[in-house]
Amino acid sequence: MNKPRFALPLFSALTLTVLAGCTMEPKYDRPAMPVASDWTTSKGVDAGKVQDIGWSQFFNQPDMKQVITLALANNRDLRVAALNVDTARATFQIDRAALLPTLNATGGETATHLPGGLYSTQSTGPVTYQQYSAGVGVSAYELDLFGRVRSLRDQGLETYLATEATQRATQISLVSQVAEGYLSLAADNDLLKLAIDTASSQNNSYELTKRSFDQGVSNSQDLAQAETTVRSAQADIAQYTRQVRQDVNALTLLVGTQIPQQLLQNASLNNNWNFPATPAGLPSDLLTRRPDIIAAEHTLKAANANIGAARAAFFPSITLTGSAGTESGSLTRLFDGGTGAWSFGPSINIPIFDGGVNSANLDIANTRKKIEIANYEKAIQTAFKEVSDGLAGQATYGNQLKSVQQANDANQRNFDLSQQRFKGGVDSYLSVLVAQRSLYAAQQTLISTKLAQLNSDITLFKALGGGWKK
Repeated sequence: MNKPRFALPLFSALTLTVLAGCTMEPKYDRPAMPVASDWTTSKGVDAGKVQDIGWSQFFNQPDMKQVITLALANNRDLRVAALNVDTARATFQIDRAALLPTLNATGGETATHLPGGLYSTQSTGPVTYQQYSAGVGVSAYELDLFGRVRSLRDQGLETYLATEATQRATQISLVSQVAEGYLSLAADNDLLKLAIDTASSQNNSYELTKRSFDQGVSNSQDLAQAETTVRSAQADIAQYTRQVRQDVNALTLLVGTQIPQQLLQNASLNNNWNFPATPAGLPSDLLTRRPDIIAAEHTLKAANANIGAARAAFFPSITLTGSAGTESGSLTRLFDGGTGAWSFGPSINIPIFDGGVNSANLDIANTRKKIEIANYEKAIQTAFKEVSDGLAGQATYGNQLKSVQQANDANQRNFDLSQQRFKGGVDSYLSVLVAQRSLYAAQQTLISTKLAQLNSDITLFKALGGGWKK
C-alpha cells in the first residue's frame, strides 16, 4: 500500500510548528532578597501601601504643591525620561514585527536596446525589448525554529518595561528633590530673617554700649564684645542671602521654568507642615513599590532573554524569500491569463566554524546576566538601607526636635533674665551678650532640626516608592 503524498509535508509542517514553539531562554527565577525579612528600626509596622498616598496628598502645603506641579510640567530630565520610554516602545515594536513576514508589493519595467550587427540581431537589425512585472513578495523571512527572534522580542519588551519603570523613578526623584529644595529655601529664608532680626537687636545694644562708653560708664571690652556680635550677625546676613539666592537658582533648574516670586518669598518652616504618616509595610513590598527595583528586575529579565538568542545562534537558521505576480512584454497584457510568475528561494545557514564568535557571545550573555543579578541585589540593598534610615529618623527626630525646642525656650528665658539683671545693675552687659549668642545659636539649631526632620519624612516617602501617583 502506498503512503499518501501529503504525509511527508504534513509531518514537516508539524515538526516546524513544534520547533517554532521552543526557546533557548533559561527559566527565570527571581533572586532571593539579600536583606533581612523585617525592619530592625520599626515597631508596629503598618501593612498599608505607600502607593495609596499620592504626592499631592503627602505634600499638602499649597505653595509646595504648586511648585511641584510646575516641575512635573517643565522639568527637562522628566521629558527625556518620557521620550526614552517612547523610543523603547518603538524598538520593541520593531523586534516584535520580526516574528511576522514582511510583504512588499512591487512593480517594474525593464527596457533593453540592442544595436544591429550583433550575432543575435544580424537578421533583425536594432531591437528594443520591454518587460513589465507586478507582484507581491516576502524577503528574508526567518523561521524562528529555535526562538532566536522571540528571545530578541522578549529582550526588547523587558527593556521597554525597564525604561518605563525608570521614568516613574525619575518622577519620584524629581518630586522629592523639588520638595527638599523648597524646604531648604524655606529654612534659609528663616535663617536670613533671624540673622537680620538678631543683627538689628545687637546693633541697638551696640549703640547703647557705645553711648555708655562715651559717658565713661562702660569699658572698652564691653564695647568690643558688643561690636563682635554685630559683625558676626552681619556676616551671617551675607551668608544666608547667598544661600537663599543659590537655593532659588537650584530650585529654578529643577522646576525648569520661572517660579512665581510670591512662592519663593512665602517659603518658611513656620508654615503648616504636616506630612501624613507613611506606612512602611514589609521589605518584600519594595519589590513592587520601588520603580528602580522594578527596572532592575526587567533589565535582568532582558539579560536572561538575550542568553536564549545567543544559544539559538549555534543552531541552523532557515530564511524564506519568495514572490508571486505577473510578467509580460506588454503593459496592456500584464494581467492577462497565462502571465502568472512566481519564485521561491529558501536558504539554510548551518554554523560550522566561526572562530569562537558564538561561544564568546554566549559567554558575554551569561556574564551580563550575572552583572544584572548583582545590580538587582544592590538595588534591593540600597532600598533597604534608605527605608531603614528613614524609619530611624521617624523614630528619633520627634524626640530630638522636642529637646531642641526646650533648649531654645530655656535660652530665651536665660536671655530675658540676663537683660533684667543688667538693667537692675546686678550683672554686666557681658552676661547679656553671652546669653544673646547662646539664644541665637539655639534658634539656628531649631531651624536646622526642623529641616532635617521634614527631609527625613520626605526621604522615607521616596524610599518606599511614593510620589508616582498624584
